[in-house]
Amino acid sequence: MRRAIALAARGLGGTSPNPVVGCVILDPSGEVAGEGFHAYAGGPHAEVVALREAGERARGGTAYVTLEPCNHTGRTGPCSAALLEAGVARVVVAVSDPNPKAAGGAAVLRRHGVRVDEGVLAAEAEEVNAAWLTFMRTGRPHVTWKFAATVDGRSAAEDGTSQWITSPEARADVHRLRAESDAVVAGIGTVLADDPRLTARVPAPPRRTPVLRVVVDSAARTPAGARVLDDEAPTLVAVAEDAAVPAHLSHLAVRLPRAAGGIDLRALLAELHRRQVVSVLLEGGPTLAGAFLREGLVDRVVGYLAPALLGAGPAALGAAGVSTITEIHRLEFAEVAPIGPDVKLVLRPKSPVRPQSPKES
Repeated sequence: MRRAIALAARGLGGTSPNPVVGCVILDPSGEVAGEGFHAYAGGPHAEVVALREAGERARGGTAYVTLEPCNHTGRTGPCSAALLEAGVARVVVAVSDPNPKAAGGAAVLRRHGVRVDEGVLAAEAEEVNAAWLTFMRTGRPHVTWKFAATVDGRSAAEDGTSQWITSPEARADVHRLRAESDAVVAGIGTVLADDPRLTARVPAPPRRTPVLRVVVDSAARTPAGARVLDDEAPTLVAVAEDAAVPAHLSHLAVRLPRAAGGIDLRALLAELHRRQVVSVLLEGGPTLAGAFLREGLVDRVVGYLAPALLGAGPAALGAAGVSTITEIHRLEFAEVAPIGPDVKLVLRPKSPVRPQSPKES
């Protein structure tokens, strides 16, 4: 199963709005007969790829798969049927499918006499598929907040200059994060201050659509010459429902309800979910990051810390709904690693948001 999970990870950034899935087929003697992973939406599923490689050696064998085999005909046929046709005797599943349109594969296999074991290395399999599982279980995209700062938590100097706090290696890793995401979100403050492109300047996975750029701009202030409006990638500008939208934004704007301080962020994520955006990389400034944290809408934090001190200047995080120490946002480390001269931190909320009932996407 660990091999299947590693295979699934190869699909990160390429399968949306589908999950990443890996599969390993053992022949009856326990030898590896086939391997596969889902590489892109509309392409063959992991089980089908592995079965093709295994051929007749799959008959009487065991399939290890990171997500319950689908029982749904969409752009491809059901994997449960493919496993039955191949004569697999046992299927080991890490995570049950929360998508009601595709679930039920395990039950079909059992009804046809296939032994099915579920829950093997479930936590590890959920980790690699966290974005899609959040998308399916909560009805909103998975949100990663990314920040870069000095070790004293400053994202810019006192005069507002911020390029470059972290190293080229850290910045290259950010482009990889963008490439693995469906959308990059920034606030109007960041657009006006830094004029970012918000594009992923690394090779895209096969058949991958460009990453959607989203500007949270309640008053529709994004200027006509902003680089985020160029033709490199699609852009969506989230404005308040009562905003006066200038002509250059009229074809890009989506009107959303107001909330304290700007746009209703839950409404924004609901709109992105409707557009089949599975994963969001939040690159806005400290104000927008604080607003997402206040609403409990951050699923992962990726921080790049430079071995440097500023002592003054904007903090990486603004007001996040904490007025006393008992309200602190507790996180736990998932990864701590050097990256060039910097340190990369990956953290998750200690008490993650409870998933809602599964919804159809």
